[in-house]
Amino acid sequence: MLTAEPYYQPVDAEVAIFEAAASKRLPVLLKGPTGCGKTRFVEYMAWKLKRPLVTVACHDDLTTADLVGRYLIVGDDTVWLDGPLTAAVRAGAICYLDEIVEARKDTTVVIHPLADTRRALAVDKRGELIPAPPEFMLVVSYNPGYQSVLKEIKPSTRQRFVALEFEYPSAEVEAQIVATEGGIDLERAKKLVKLGELTRNLKGAGLDEGASTRLLVHAAQLIGAGMAEATASTAAVARALTDDPDMTQTLDDLVRAVF
Repeated sequence: MLTAEPYYQPVDAEVAIFEAAASKRLPVLLKGPTGCGKTRFVEYMAWKLKRPLVTVACHDDLTTADLVGRYLIVGDDTVWLDGPLTAAVRAGAICYLDEIVEARKDTTVVIHPLADTRRALAVDKRGELIPAPPEFMLVVSYNPGYQSVLKEIKPSTRQRFVALEFEYPSAEVEAQIVATEGGIDLERAKKLVKLGELTRNLKGAGLDEGASTRLLVHAAQLIGAGMAEATASTAAVARALTDDPDMTQTLDDLVRAVF
């Protein structure tokens, strides 16, 4: 259970929609670019709703057993160990599956009964059907910018969720976030946000993604630690975005132009 309020700056009606979904026991899908605040939003809502939060970072090798649980041999005994999804259901927690499209298709099917009116988790290896308590909530996220034919949410999965779309906040709001999270003054935060906007204009023209709010906060934290603005921005933003020499030079030019 989160005891301290995570910093989150609402940008639209996302808080009210999430609260309404929680009250009606509806699962929620968050979609948006990397580093735009999806994970922080879930942390904030878990704190606001006073519910435990279980987070799973999905990946290609994530199996159903990784989510649900497995039998383990301990000494001379065989014991069952709940996976994070099962533990979240039993505890009435919010279970957050981050980047759900990275998980194998046969793995994500296990969430279907939890994401419709059944609200139950089948633990086949134990012959157990665990009904989800009213407090349990399923939340998943993904980045549509990286969708491909092989990595996309199936309609049978997508249509079980209430969807919230996230974008990078307005320059004014983002500067406030960077200043607060990075521990620097607003004027320097505005410069970092300007740099971020310039890199985002290069998406599809040499960059897969521009600088996320997360990267801008990293740069702000380095500045707050005493580093020069340009040096911090080069390390936290320019070098983090690409290894391509030509694009690296372009980003270095942007850093010099802003700072």
